[in-house]
Amino acid sequence: MNRLKQYINETVTPALQKELGLKNHMAVPKLDKVIVNVGITEDQHQAEALKSMAEQFMLITGQKPKTCAARKSIAGFHLRAGDPIGLKVTLRGERMYQFMDKLISIVLPRVKDFQGVPTTAFDGRGNYSLGLNEQIVFPEINYDKIDRIRGLQIVIVTTAKDAKTTRRVLELIGMPFKKEQKNA
Repeated sequence: MNRLKQYINETVTPALQKELGLKNHMAVPKLDKVIVNVGITEDQHQAEALKSMAEQFMLITGQKPKTCAARKSIAGFHLRAGDPIGLKVTLRGERMYQFMDKLISIVLPRVKDFQGVPTTAFDGRGNYSLGLNEQIVFPEINYDKIDRIRGLQIVIVTTAKDAKTTRRVLELIGMPFKKEQKNA
């Protein structure tokens, strides 16, 4: 069993159940899925960039990414409907727990000048969005094999119904939120 999943089952779920006053442990909010996205906006060498980033995505997530296509044409961006514009991976189950464990314990501390993740990225429906400026903070990425530094978007979906509960779930799991400064 994954280290994070075991910690959630043994520590986080009972604590949340007691905190929220729930009688059934199945009603306790939990992680549902993690979605990782990257947009590729290069005019030239688009196919090479997609192939390179797809290989990096497989290393980072352990899963083959899905290519996302443009929905409609936009002349100003030299974009036609159906052109590939990014990659997406949806992680569930064991891979989700492995990715979250790696994100919290290894990746986020490697981010330059890291002060914690923002507390304003909740959508009010149980989701938390996080952006990383560089894919090179992941330990699997070999610096010599990347063609360009790209940013990633990570969406953590929980079964919680509001932002407050979602934040509490993520805090108990170990997500390092920014400390709120108090005015003196």
